[in-house]
Amino acid sequence: MSDATIIRPVRAADFAAWSVLWDGYNAFYGRAGETALAPDITALTWSRFFDGDEPVHALVAECDGVVSGLAHYIFHRNTIMAGPICYMQDLFTLETARGKGIGRALIEAVSLRAREAGANRLYWNTHESNSTAMKLYDTLAVRPGFLVYRKAL
Repeated sequence: MSDATIIRPVRAADFAAWSVLWDGYNAFYGRAGETALAPDITALTWSRFFDGDEPVHALVAECDGVVSGLAHYIFHRNTIMAGPICYMQDLFTLETARGKGIGRALIEAVSLRAREAGANRLYWNTHESNSTAMKLYDTLAVRPGFLVYRKAL
């Protein structure tokens, strides 16, 4: 990671740069072209970052003045702890920024904010085919053995 890398909350002026990352993240998971997210979902997601009543937050990595990575995280209650826990829903860096410690820095920044908010757990998911990301994740967290099930409603 460059000495000129800053991890910070997303700003309204970051929309264009964030959109490039958001589109890249969604394309990675097959949400592009005919399967792309509807523009109103992107607009809603963006608006939530600036709504104090929403538990959804966004950080960006700015490297030498270029927004090069994002992390979105959500606080929620749970049934086995008094405090909130934090779910990092999205993590993505530009292809040109990979391997430079930006993903690690974003995860550590989310971890810090989660601790500051009183959370005692941060968790996230990735696709089983995302072996590159898992190499990083395995150095930062444990795999608890749970599987994710999803049912469309």
